[in-house]
Amino acid sequence: MFVLLATFWGGSFVAIEIGLHYFPPLVFAGLRYAVAGAVILGYAAVATDRWRPRERGEYLAVAVVGVFVIAGYHGLLYLGEQRISGAIAAVVVSLSPVLTAGFAAVLLDERLTIPKGVGFALGITGVAIVAGLNPANALSTSVFGVGLVLVGIACFALGAVLTRPLRTDLPVATMEGWAMLGGSGLLFAAGALRGESLAAVRLTPTSLASFAYLTLLSGVVAYLLYFHLLDEIGPTRLNLVGYLEPVVATLASWAVLGELVGPTTFVGFAAIFAGFAVLNRHVVRRAAVSVRRSLARGEQSDASPDADGERGNAWSSPTGPADD
Repeated sequence: MFVLLATFWGGSFVAIEIGLHYFPPLVFAGLRYAVAGAVILGYAAVATDRWRPRERGEYLAVAVVGVFVIAGYHGLLYLGEQRISGAIAAVVVSLSPVLTAGFAAVLLDERLTIPKGVGFALGITGVAIVAGLNPANALSTSVFGVGLVLVGIACFALGAVLTRPLRTDLPVATMEGWAMLGGSGLLFAAGALRGESLAAVRLTPTSLASFAYLTLLSGVVAYLLYFHLLDEIGPTRLNLVGYLEPVVATLASWAVLGELVGPTTFVGFAAIFAGFAVLNRHVVRRAAVSVRRSLARGEQSDASPDADGERGNAWSSPTGPADD
């Protein structure tokens, strides 16, 4: 399920890149989250005990997610992908956990240790390498595109930090559904200010396929997977999904569009991941141990069938390796 989530979300960067040939960027993002939000909210009404907020803190949490995570992040991501490829955008987005740690240190008075400072510096250095930033090209289209995506992921990280003090009993699906609908309204409003309109949308099989992928697979199905994994493995380890997304996006860009990223992009991604690994070294170590144990158990089960003649499954129990 973890790999499937990374696949859906990693492929979304390429789907956005394709769809931007047929949709104005903010209208595109607004339509995607209007439909996805309605479906997620319908799911919340059926599968949870509450389909709407009741208290002030719950409304505030919905507003923060809608403004920063849905409207701010996705609006700037779509605008940025008009200037850079989806694969490069995915690498920049992988900076999210590093920025989250930085905002938490400033806004929540979390102690800024030397490892946190090193991790943050590595992450920012990685983005600069990906952008190819130097005084000669500081105003180039690609650097501006990376800058838009960087500000967008900063909105995402800021929204994640601002919601921490707003712990509520509102089901996650309910919060996400309302936030998507509210965020889509802000995206439509911002699009109107830019002169975007639905009349500029070109409906073709390719544009419809892109929209369907983003709305149903990357939107509805992926978020439901996310909700499930959030309970199973927790938010910190779930952040690791962001480091599979650029791999998926790069492979999808090559397979679908024939695009290849340069070696500097891989170097930049390695620097960003190194920053994350420094910040979350205990999580990375536990994840590595879990993978080794699961592989070892898989080898043992291949060699020794269980009492019923079936092969054992190290992941069949919710108290398996992921919870060690």
